Amino acid sequence: MQFLLITLATWRLTHLLVEEDGPWDLVVKLRKALGDSVAGRAMDCFYCLSLWISAPLAFFVTTEPVALFVVWLAASGGACLLERVTLRPKSDGGM
Repeated sequence: MQFLLITLATWRLTHLLVEEDGPWDLVVKLRKALGDSVAGRAMDCFYCLSLWISAPLAFFVTTEPVALFVVWLAASGGACLLERVTLRPKSDGGM
């Protein structure tokens, strides 16, 4: 159950930071403030950012080093799968 929760949390936080403006445009302002830094570029890539988001969340499942590594990658992978399943095709401009 904890693994499912961290996977969903990873997806939600990553999706918020990569795809949404956030309440009161806070995420837009954060993206603008980070600019072209490493963190700013990470916010352009769902797959990259999901690794950073899932890393601290993995500690909710385990603290054993090998299991922690596996849970970290699995939670990111699960979030990436959720993103692909829920991804809407981008508009082609009416063509």
